[in-house]
Amino acid sequence: MQYWISKALTVSVLVSLTGCSVFTDEAHHKRNYRVNEPVKAPSGLAQPAQDPTYKMAVAEYDNNPEAENYRPPAQVLTIAKGSWVEESDKQARVYFDKNDGIVDLDEFVWDSIKAVLADKNSKALKEDKLIGEIETDWYAIISPEESWLWGNETEVSQQRFVFTIEEKSHQRTASLNAKLVDYKSKQAPLTPLLQQQLEVRALNQVIAEFDYRYRQLETTLRQQQGVISLEMGFDNKGNAALVTEQDYFVVFERFSGFLERLSFTIVEIDQERGLLTADYKKPESSVWDSIWGEEMAELPIDEGQYQILVSRTNAGGTSLTWMDDEGAVLEPGTMNDLQQALENALRQRGIKI
Repeated sequence: MQYWISKALTVSVLVSLTGCSVFTDEAHHKRNYRVNEPVKAPSGLAQPAQDPTYKMAVAEYDNNPEAENYRPPAQVLTIAKGSWVEESDKQARVYFDKNDGIVDLDEFVWDSIKAVLADKNSKALKEDKLIGEIETDWYAIISPEESWLWGNETEVSQQRFVFTIEEKSHQRTASLNAKLVDYKSKQAPLTPLLQQQLEVRALNQVIAEFDYRYRQLETTLRQQQGVISLEMGFDNKGNAALVTEQDYFVVFERFSGFLERLSFTIVEIDQERGLLTADYKKPESSVWDSIWGEEMAELPIDEGQYQILVSRTNAGGTSLTWMDDEGAVLEPGTMNDLQQALENALRQRGIKI
């Protein structure tokens, strides 16, 4: 079965939302009305009463008012799964959390930027993966409209940007910043507001591409993904552990995402040692959780920090050895209770690792 995902709808929504105008109430602006001197009553007659609340100054409408452009600052649109922004952030910046299936988050963001440039018939003038920077060649944020009758319209302006990717040490979150570094136009002078709008639009185009590419990845994962069955067993050192027949790389890549659904917060991922470090906090339940069937499974372990060592077994499968914050392996009885709780979470909530 083929899955087709269109970017047209996403792009149209971005353009409409980021380019909307603000309508201001200027009913009493001098350009919008004409008031003459009040009529003077003939001698012997009383002057009509006038409420001072509604009195308007004498003014005449100007037939050639200077046009003004009222537009708000553009908004970063977090339409991609796992994307978010920090309130009051003055920069054109977005944060991405590492979604299931993404092997290297900064690489995924990097490829999204390159895809946008290719779509705009542009390229990177400078790129440095070590510091996470891409400096672009010239391209237009807003493409000229095409018409079969009149041909292409002239581009209003072109821009060059520097995109900067910063990944957190635990490699589960990365930020992307867009900065305008050059601008040319014969029609529209660059203002601080226009610069902000262009930077956010450039960023939103990358976010839309990130979203499109991840939806494609999700489609592939749904075709390949299966539930990992966790059973009680032993690691190669004889410690009580959770054991699965799944491949080591599959388990190590997906297990951190599984933990995050069960009230764990990932602290560190050591790929060389196969070690996951995570903080566990018991979920808070409410009456609404029971009504809507969203109660989070509570695990039979204390709150605190745990280490999970992912290792290959001699039989060809993968073992998960649980340790406390001091590196002591959990008791077999605790491991047995934990195994049952994790199996129930997999089965009842349909969670796939």
